[in-house]
Amino acid sequence: MLIHIGFGNIVNTSKIVAIVSPDSAPIKRMVQRAKEEGTAIDATQGRRTKSVLVMENGQVVLSALLPETIAGRAQVQGENVAEAEELPD
Repeated sequence: MLIHIGFGNIVNTSKIVAIVSPDSAPIKRMVQRAKEEGTAIDATQGRRTKSVLVMENGQVVLSALLPETIAGRAQVQGENVAEAEELPD
C-alpha cells in the first residue's frame, strides 16, 4: 500500500520501519551518514525536514510533513484495507 508523504511523493507503507522526528542528535547523524552514502531520499522539495522515514532496506526518506500526519495517513489506509478484506464477496 502506498501513502502520500507530501508534494507528490509516495512511499510503500510495507517497507517503512520507523517514522521519526529529525530533531534528535542520533537521527541527525543517521541522516548525515545516509546523505554521505547516497542512501538518503530528499522528498522535502526544498522545505524544512519535519520527519524521517527509515525504510527496511536502510534508505532514509526525508519529508516536510509531520510524523503524526504520515502515521495517521498510514493508519487510515490500513483500516480501509482491513475493512475491505472483511467484506463478503
